[in-house]
Amino acid sequence: MKKYLLAFVCTFCTFFSFASAKELDLKLLSKKEKSIIEISAITTIGDTKKLTKLLNEGLDNGLTINEINEVLVQLYAYAGFPRSLGGIFTFMKVVEDRKAKGIVDEKGKEASPIEEGLNRDTYGAKVRASLAGQDKIPEPSGYQLFSPTIDKFLKEHLFADIFARDILTHKQRELSTISILAALGSVEGPLKFHLQASMNTGWTKDELKEFSLVIENILGEEKARIVQVLLKKI
Repeated sequence: MKKYLLAFVCTFCTFFSFASAKELDLKLLSKKEKSIIEISAITTIGDTKKLTKLLNEGLDNGLTINEINEVLVQLYAYAGFPRSLGGIFTFMKVVEDRKAKGIVDEKGKEASPIEEGLNRDTYGAKVRASLAGQDKIPEPSGYQLFSPTIDKFLKEHLFADIFARDILTHKQRELSTISILAALGSVEGPLKFHLQASMNTGWTKDELKEFSLVIENILGEEKARIVQVLLKKI
């Protein structure tokens, strides 16, 4: 009996959290930026019903089909293929439904071809250093020495194969990333790094404070509190 009662309470709280989400009066973040945050966060937690609404809003707010697809593709690097594919399947249905209603959404630009012969290891290392606010690539240390394989994948795939795609800017990618990490929870180290990286790509602390308000509105006070505590440490 206690199990069923606990399950009911959790379900009710989750429903109430989403039902109580309100329209925010944001002064600094645009509607498109708000949509990137919301789509990234809700895809991460796997709420496809809520995501359907947010994907429609994202398109209405001016995001192109390719921009949203790019957000959902990048998401797999942080939240895994199941969540990424779940978001993509949901988005496919949204686009099909809108077409059936006669809504014409902009597809948007395609990614530019990657430079032939690009040294992905060096390119990725430079991107990571830039996100960390470093002018030069630092010598490998810590986990990079302990697990060269994960370091290779981070540099050559995440920060090269993905970040080299220019459908989204690095600034937009970092906004998506901190939204994913805030939704995941229990990843304070990476979240703190990417909050700082967000500032290194051009976001201001005041804009990130508004970001935390969006997170609070869709994920609740606890997720937002973690973001706010980490922001104070940067």
